[in-house]
Amino acid sequence: MTTPVQTPDATSALPPTQTDANNQALLQVRGLKKYFPITQGILFQKKVADVKAVDGVSFDVYPGETLGLVGESGCGKSTTGRTILQLYRPTEGQVVFRGKDLAQLKSEDLRKMRSDMQMIFQDPYASLNPRMTVGDIVAEPLEVHNIVKGKEKKDRVQELLQIVGLNPYFINRYPHEFSGGQRQRIGIARALAVNPDFIVCDEPISALDVSIQAQIINLLEELQERFGLTYLFIAHDLSVVRHISDRVAVMYLGKIVELTDSKTLYENPLHPYTRALLSAVPIPDPLIEEKRERIILVGDVPSPVNPPKGCRFHTRCPLAIPICKEVAPEWRDVGNGHFVECHVV
Repeated sequence: MTTPVQTPDATSALPPTQTDANNQALLQVRGLKKYFPITQGILFQKKVADVKAVDGVSFDVYPGETLGLVGESGCGKSTTGRTILQLYRPTEGQVVFRGKDLAQLKSEDLRKMRSDMQMIFQDPYASLNPRMTVGDIVAEPLEVHNIVKGKEKKDRVQELLQIVGLNPYFINRYPHEFSGGQRQRIGIARALAVNPDFIVCDEPISALDVSIQAQIINLLEELQERFGLTYLFIAHDLSVVRHISDRVAVMYLGKIVELTDSKTLYENPLHPYTRALLSAVPIPDPLIEEKRERIILVGDVPSPVNPPKGCRFHTRCPLAIPICKEVAPEWRDVGNGHFVECHVV
């Protein structure tokens, strides 16, 4: 583990992301790694390799913004979100939230920080306890953090249900009595219960019907404006990310390969992987869609157990040059806070 970021000198020694003298970052992630060990044996287990799910990720999240995190399935997006919230303890790196490195905090100190950070999970069917009523589910964070009790707790739960668009008198019902969209609203109410400042939205609409997805996105935007929330929005649907995100980070095989504001990313993508992803997004104009060039990536995503040497994307990149196979590209700012990790750019 590295030492906590507590002074400007310590921060300046870390890998660059983006800087803004007038806006202090709420969250600073530096060199974040999460490896899952692979073991052999039954009685005496021996580690033989690591799954490098997240391998050196750095970015900032500013108050009140939404940072989108996109990439193919299995690239490490959800693991990044869970590691930031310390649901997975990082193998290496720093997660600095309001000047405190969460990776260095003891269990009790970390528990006290939980009320400022919450998560909306991907699967609304698996993330709600089927044996608990809706009232108990939403009230659980209030009890854990000793915020309110008795009638105040019941009133707070009913208020939260009303905020997310549910009938406040549903508190005695169970999750199986609700649709997928309603269950996700319950999950959002639970996340809001302790008045957090930062919420990780882990693909919150991917398990929902298309007709319901827009409702949940609009709800998240309304809540952000009303309560001043900050989101890390994880998704693989680039059209949704474009709609909700202020800035977007593109992830491939455990690394972020490009990061910039949403408008710039969609109008001027620099990394070949980003261009390939955007070329797959359908455009609702048959004339433009017919003329547009589709970038088809050959081969499969390499294994995170044994990622390629040099640039991790070179095995599928149509623009790869010899240096890509040998030397890992530098994470650099090409201007106006547009960060990219590529030799060709």
